[in-house]
Amino acid sequence: MAIKENKSNTSQQPKVMIFNKNNYLMTAISLGIVVLGFVLMSGTEGDIYDFRRTVIAPIVVIAGFVVGIYAIFYKKK
Repeated sequence: MAIKENKSNTSQQPKVMIFNKNNYLMTAISLGIVVLGFVLMSGTEGDIYDFRRTVIAPIVVIAGFVVGIYAIFYKKK
């Protein structure tokens, strides 16, 4: 028969956070950039094929996603 060992992991290793304050701040900034892009994309006035809605807003949204990906992979040295 196998002997089952009861290992308590709470007192042996301190808990380490994967993300730090900078990661969360950059994630919040990226979320704001994405929301700004969608606000630029919306609207009831003007032409639906306006330069702001078809070019600038998608670039802003993609930039927000890029900042979000960078925030995930950022590691403080």
